[in-house]
Amino acid sequence: MKPGTAKELQAIIDAALRGQLDEALARKLHALGPEAVSLAALAMSRHIAELAAKSGQVPLSPSTPSGMVPIYAKPNKNKRRKKPGAREGHPGVRRERPVKIDERKTHRLRCCPHCEGKLQRCERSRTRIIEDIPEVIEPVVTEHTIHRDYCPKCKKHVEPAVPDAMPQAKLGHQVIALTSWFHYGLGLTIDQVVDILGYQMQTKLTPGGLVDAWRRLAEMLRAWYQQIGEEAKASAHLHADETGWRVNGQTQWLWCFTNNRNCYYMIDRSRGSPALQQFFTDEFEGVLITDFWSAYESVCAEDRQYCLVHLLRELEKVDEQNESPEWSAFAKKLRRLLRDGIRLRKRDDFAPDKYRDRVDQLNKRLADLAAEERVDGDARRLTKRLRKHAEYIFTFLDYDQVPFENNFAERQIRPAVILRKNGQSNRSDQGAATQAVLMSVYRTLRLRGLAPTKTIADALRTYLTTDQLPPLPA
Repeated sequence: MKPGTAKELQAIIDAALRGQLDEALARKLHALGPEAVSLAALAMSRHIAELAAKSGQVPLSPSTPSGMVPIYAKPNKNKRRKKPGAREGHPGVRRERPVKIDERKTHRLRCCPHCEGKLQRCERSRTRIIEDIPEVIEPVVTEHTIHRDYCPKCKKHVEPAVPDAMPQAKLGHQVIALTSWFHYGLGLTIDQVVDILGYQMQTKLTPGGLVDAWRRLAEMLRAWYQQIGEEAKASAHLHADETGWRVNGQTQWLWCFTNNRNCYYMIDRSRGSPALQQFFTDEFEGVLITDFWSAYESVCAEDRQYCLVHLLRELEKVDEQNESPEWSAFAKKLRRLLRDGIRLRKRDDFAPDKYRDRVDQLNKRLADLAAEERVDGDARRLTKRLRKHAEYIFTFLDYDQVPFENNFAERQIRPAVILRKNGQSNRSDQGAATQAVLMSVYRTLRLRGLAPTKTIADALRTYLTTDQLPPLPA
């Protein structure tokens, strides 16, 4: 390009970057030729990318997490809602009648509420049952007199253990179990827990005292935490997922390993194989169900199932940006193949042995699709993924209890995400350890249908009486 032309082009680009490009300058740029237009377009594109980086906006791609997409950039979705309530003909569902009636009251009018006339008494009546909690819930304060006696054989003074509270604690097991369940099980903040007990239950607490009590509780329940991990590793199938976490302002990761009976959380600095090898100390003999995060490949599992919902969701995201004919044909084939497998699994009479020929046919279609060469970038990327993981796409058709998606792990990790938003993660490694133990215990108790406060209070009483924590109830 000639020096004069380059100087003229630079003046046009400067005007465009200042927002002063008018029709005359645009026609002048066009007259300079295709090379000048290309250089101007590249300069403007680079300037737009710099402005986006300074403003914190992240370029959107099919793999961009939903949390990183600005609210104004998300499209409005009109979800079709089904009609509320049960279907016609189904029996109604009512609250069960209480077994015990604590108090009975009688109500009768003295006169007509409309004309204030005299009423003629009848024998007609009806009953209405109302359940409520007391307006003021007062704590029960107990003074324990502990006798200390001398043992001539041991040559020391001994005294009985008090099973109603932890050693040197002024708060009983019910308070500690209830407050820790509020925080680690339901996601309430520490200030909210203090307010609930202070105003509704007339129990004055301090945040520091609660945190220390929860730490001691986690130390006592660590045997349950280890039991949950061992049972999870010995299960027939296991879901796994991870999310970001913060410990004292530093980025760490919360791992979740779960099935229908156990939920084990682990907070670690690594999002890769070191964290997984720390949990899977031995080879996992079941089916591991995960997304396509490459770190899970370091786990030696007997078999694995990759989440098909993640794959279908990625196809939808790429459809919004890529309209090439090659991509459209590839996405249509892959989407039809995955849905055929899911539809087969949802049959009422499905059994792996009964539909073995259909399963083999689906695996052959998948192999043929992965063997084709692609030119389109998105199609080539997903084809490479299919080649790498082809044997783990339809694993759910070989086992009765293995699902085709990892939604269960995402549902179990969601309470931790809500707590992370409310409580801002942890401020120390000790707090992170307490978090992992108590969240694992409470989520596992929830999965097993056990009352959290009663189960933990009973276990603590047994521990203080026998100096041994009972096994986690089944």
